[in-house]
Order: sequence, then C-alpha cells, then structure tokens
Amino acid sequence: MAEDTSRKRKVRGRKIRGDREAKKRLKARKKLARSASQTKTKSETASKSRGSHIATESGDDHLIDPADAAPDPFVETDAVAAVRDRITGWLAADQPVHLIGPTGAGKTALALAAAATRGRPVVLCNGDEAVDTSALVGGYSGGERYEERDEYVSGVSKKTQIVRDRWVDNPLSVAVREGATLVYNEFSRSDPAAHNVLLSVLEEGVLERPGKHGANRSIDVHPEFRVIFTSNDVEYAGVHQQQDALLDRMVGVHVDYYDAETEREIVRSHVAVSDEAIETVVDATRTLREELPVVVGTRTAITAAKGISVFDDWNGDEAAPERADGGRVQVDGDDDLLADVLTDVLGPKVAGAETEIDGMAALHSQISEVLRD
Repeated sequence: MAEDTSRKRKVRGRKIRGDREAKKRLKARKKLARSASQTKTKSETASKSRGSHIATESGDDHLIDPADAAPDPFVETDAVAAVRDRITGWLAADQPVHLIGPTGAGKTALALAAAATRGRPVVLCNGDEAVDTSALVGGYSGGERYEERDEYVSGVSKKTQIVRDRWVDNPLSVAVREGATLVYNEFSRSDPAAHNVLLSVLEEGVLERPGKHGANRSIDVHPEFRVIFTSNDVEYAGVHQQQDALLDRMVGVHVDYYDAETEREIVRSHVAVSDEAIETVVDATRTLREELPVVVGTRTAITAAKGISVFDDWNGDEAAPERADGGRVQVDGDDDLLADVLTDVLGPKVAGAETEIDGMAALHSQISEVLRD
C-alpha cells in the first residue's frame, strides 16, 4: 500500500513539475506576443501620425518644384528679361512685388518665371471672391479617428478610440514655413478682409493662423519666403481696392504689352504658322488694341493665330481637317478670314457686356473696317 502511495506521489510530482514548466512556456509565449503586439501598434501609430502630419498639417502638395513652375513655352527677349530682372531684383531686396497691368499681358507667366529663377519651391494661389483667410492660411477639416487594441489578457480585447481634429495648411502657411515663393495670381479679385493676415507676415515676420489650437498657432516666416502678386488695372470689373496698409508694404511693377517683335516671338512659340501669318495677326491685334473699346491682349493674338492655322485651308464646302466639331466659316479672302477669326476671339468681350460696341455684328463691322484701313 505504501509503495502505491509513493508511486502515485511521484507521478503527481512529475505532473506538477510538467504543469509548471508548461505554464512558464505559455507565459513566455504570451509575453513575447504582447511585446510584438506593442511594437507593431506603436509602429503603426507612429506611421499614421507621420502620414497625417505630411498629408494634412504640412500641406506639401502645394509646393511646386522651381523647374516645373517655369512656364513652357516662355519667350525671353530683351524686353521680357528686363522686366523679369527688375522683379527678381526687388525680391533679392526682400520686397514683395505687385505686378499690375492689363489682362492678357503675360503677368502670370512673368511671375512664375521670376519665381522659378530663385531656385526655391513655388506656391501658386489664385484669388477670387470666394477666397477668405482660411483659404490662405488653413483650417480644420473634420477629424481623424485612431483605434488602439489591448489584448494583454488572453480572450479579453479592449479597444480605445482616439479622435483628434484634422488641420489642413493652405498656400500661405506652406509658403511661409517652407521659404517658398508665393505667386498670388489675381490678388485684387479677393476680398481685402482676407488679406489682413498678410500684414503681420510682411511687417513682423510672423503668420498667425486664426482658429488653430495649441502652441503652434503661429509660424515664424522663413527668411527665404518671398511673394509676387499679380493684378489687373483698377478699372477692370471684379477688382477690389486693397487696404493702403498692405499696399504700402510692397513695390509695384507695371507690366504692359510688349513691343511688336516680342509679341511675334510669343505667338510663334505657341502656334505653328508661317511668319507671314504671325506678322499679319500681331499687326492686326496691335491696331485693334488702339481702336476698339475692349481689351485686345497678346493672348488674343495667340488665339487668333490658332484660328488661322485651322481655317486657312477652308474651301467653303467642308470643315478644315483639324476641326473636330465640323464648324464652318464663310470667307472670301484673307481679310475676311482674319476679321471672322478676330470676331470669334473678341466676341465674348462684347456679348452680354456693357461696351460701346452694340453686339457681334457691330464688332465684326468695326474689325473689318480697321483691317481695311
């Protein structure tokens, strides 16, 4: 009987020792699993956090490489280079530059070309009535939700949800922080109230981000930050008079239509037509610029030259091969063709607008008369 008891104790002892060793192994596996789970969770959270910072806080998608910012094609005659060098000179002197001039004179292309020469990233912003302070600076856009899982205890899962506001930086904040060149196109079309935030940027070198929570509500302006504004002359529709306090902190460079040779080079860079056709179109637009009460810019000459390239082979019966819509233009001679094309190009400036020209027929008549003279 004693022997049986001793045998049973020994068996039970081996079992206890085996159970303890199994429990130790199980604990070790659980500890290893928890460690791996914690490492993975931290890694994923950090990755998400970094991704959120890049995609929402930094707004790096606004940044344009200077090589990509330069307009293509861009004609650089002596006249163009002189104005561009004047702009870059003021930028080197740490002065904001305001390009002012008629529509279609190439202000935006000139601003982008000047910005690209600095070798710094470029940020482009377009002004209109809808632009307010948040459109320039940034704002909160919904929220971001994260979930953390705690499975330290086998069979028990604990979830914790973390929600935080999602801030999106807009063009001004990105340019100020990264030392980019901000090209603010059609600056005077925006409401002046939206531009109050620019006063501290240009004067104190600090950008306040209204509505931003936390300690990073303001941004110190990067020493390489520069800004180029472009605006049409004040007599154009939809143009706002900006506050004197802001205008006093920038220099104004007038951009007018270039000389005839420069305009011919610009048109030639955009349209593949004969030199004779380019000269005819440019001479016609420059004459109409002086005679008509509507804006006849360099862009008008480019579009008209494109029209000539399409309709020059018109035979009166079929649409030119390049015409995808099958449209027709009835012409009797070169002057009539040019008058028709220029009427099409300038027509939107007359139709539905208050001008001294009473409709499309009157526009065509005046253009034909000018061309005959």
